Amino acid sequence: MGTERSLATLLRSLQTVSGNQDAFGLLPSSTGLLSLLSNPLNVTLLSSQLLHSPALWSGEFDLETCRRILSVFNTAAISVVHNESQQQGPPSPNIQRRGLEREEWVKAVVQGADDKSPRWRHSILLGGILLGMEGQDRQSLPSNLRKKLESGLVTALQLSLGELDSYPRVARDCIALVLNYTFELLADAERNRLDYNILLPLLVDTVFFSQAGFESGYFLGAIDRDIRETPSKKFEWQAQSPTCLHIRAITAKPLISSLGPLSRLIAHAIDNCQVQGLVVQAVDSLLDFTRTLMVQWRQNKLSEVDISEEAEFLDETSLQTTIPILWRLLKTSLFSIVILLRAALGRVLNDRVLAADNCAPLLARKSLHILRNLCFVSARIGQNASSQYTFVNLTAIDILSQYPVASQEFLENIRPAATGRIPDYPIDRCLDLFFLNTAEHFALVLSPAVNEDLLIAAALPYLAAGGNNNLLEIFEAAHSVVLSVLAAPKSADMAAKHLPFYVDTLSTVFPQNLSARQFRLAFKTVLQITAPPSPLANTQPLLPSILLELLYNRALHAPTTPLTPPVASTSASVDLNAISNSTPPLSEQAVLAMTMLDCLCFLRLETLEEWLPLVAHLVNIIPDKAMRQQCQERFWDALSSGEMDVDRANFCVTWWSTMGGREMVLFGSEEDLKIPYMSGAIGAVVEPQSKL
Repeated sequence: MGTERSLATLLRSLQTVSGNQDAFGLLPSSTGLLSLLSNPLNVTLLSSQLLHSPALWSGEFDLETCRRILSVFNTAAISVVHNESQQQGPPSPNIQRRGLEREEWVKAVVQGADDKSPRWRHSILLGGILLGMEGQDRQSLPSNLRKKLESGLVTALQLSLGELDSYPRVARDCIALVLNYTFELLADAERNRLDYNILLPLLVDTVFFSQAGFESGYFLGAIDRDIRETPSKKFEWQAQSPTCLHIRAITAKPLISSLGPLSRLIAHAIDNCQVQGLVVQAVDSLLDFTRTLMVQWRQNKLSEVDISEEAEFLDETSLQTTIPILWRLLKTSLFSIVILLRAALGRVLNDRVLAADNCAPLLARKSLHILRNLCFVSARIGQNASSQYTFVNLTAIDILSQYPVASQEFLENIRPAATGRIPDYPIDRCLDLFFLNTAEHFALVLSPAVNEDLLIAAALPYLAAGGNNNLLEIFEAAHSVVLSVLAAPKSADMAAKHLPFYVDTLSTVFPQNLSARQFRLAFKTVLQITAPPSPLANTQPLLPSILLELLYNRALHAPTTPLTPPVASTSASVDLNAISNSTPPLSEQAVLAMTMLDCLCFLRLETLEEWLPLVAHLVNIIPDKAMRQQCQERFWDALSSGEMDVDRANFCVTWWSTMGGREMVLFGSEEDLKIPYMSGAIGAVVEPQSKL
């Protein structure tokens, strides 16, 4: 009787309270009563009241209201399972059973989803019960009852999707919330019943454009008004400022806090929607969202501060508290968008309609535009830090590269705005880096004239720049672009034109502004361009020897102290130098020797015969024994690891075994030459002693 009286009191309170906040204070009591009532009719009555009570649903209610009601049913279901498990022990006459049996309770609660409440609220009730009974591998329901519950939930969702126009905006958000929480619990047969043609645009709009999601990205520009300059001439973003509190609120939203599963749900909708145009529409929506993010970021004072200068221009408290919250939110949006693009490009690879010539390059180009708009976020984590990001980027490039005209239009559209100079603002340099990293992959499909006017022109300002290790990554990207253009078979004439300037630039920027790894790769590529079967080798047959002689003469007088690895400003640059940093540091002289060893496999036989002894001599004049040993190991690796073709390898075997190569490489240094001495023939000189 006590629970019935408590129920009557609760129902009267729900009818008399004013305001949602007072009604929310009654929800804990509702949760307890819902699991303890022993009359099925009372359980049904309370469930119905929770779905249509004016105290809860009148006035302005949002997604938080829906989440709280769902939590009531979820917690009550967990309590029913817990209470029943405790009562499965030996019966005791002093303990009175409380509540209904599990199956009877579920049926009674489901009866509360009646005509007094709209269908979209029924999904809250059904989703809460399913989540409480079956979530976290509880498996508390018989299979037949679980199937009925799943079927009822999907039916409620389907009917709600068909009546969206008659519902308030919060109904869309609620459908996304319930489906996100329960999708993993649904059987495949029930998932296939969902209408993904309606669900896909609903989910994308809810996550990225609604007040329950990212709010179209306008929060990013609003931060600017709360950024103040301190007396120490640093920017400060206080933790109690309205915009910082708003960022925290966005992060705590139910849909944003569980964005990982929700992104996979949207990707599943992309995979299963029947109307291909909806996939294009979803990508267009992502493009609009990321474009807004980029525009809003430009309006933010934080965009004027380079990553390497944050400690100098940003307040210490802001660096440790407020700004990390913002970047976590932006990275969350990046990862979510990448998951969706991966699904969209997967459809392009497997769907004939989307793979058509009038659609595939368009989707690929839009995907790259989306990644470009997010480059200020991806620069923080490195473009190679996520395998899914790499897949999306390279897949879009591969698709677009099949269409040279579309590729040229895309590159002209994103070409650097400040031609011929390095931009002053970090965001513009970030966009230049994205252009260089992307354009590198299109050198083979573009004409030589376009390569020269578009790619070479964009890379030139960064090639000769020096002295700023914080821009190391973009300098390396510029060198990679030039190498990709010069190595293109159609660019032989242009290579002859730009090669002298590039080799001179390469020698100038190393080692101050170019890592040893990148220098070795660049010079090796240059020599490969000039060696057979390159067309340039026919007109300039002596060019490989000239390049090696330049390198050799510099190595003879190069410093022998270990090089300090360049300090990069981003984690991506650290990833780029991981190979070189994993081995002991080499001196400039040792790096030049290694570079010459890398180039041996491209030389003609007569040129190879000339340069093998010279390179062996260069290796042996390296004073540091550890560095010299690394070069000797690389020498042997170059001769024996299969880098050379059959003729060159055969000559190297002859040179090593019968022409003194082994002695030159291993024992050319006086330090390595150990002359054996016979011991014991001459003893120590002993002073003569008197025999008297």
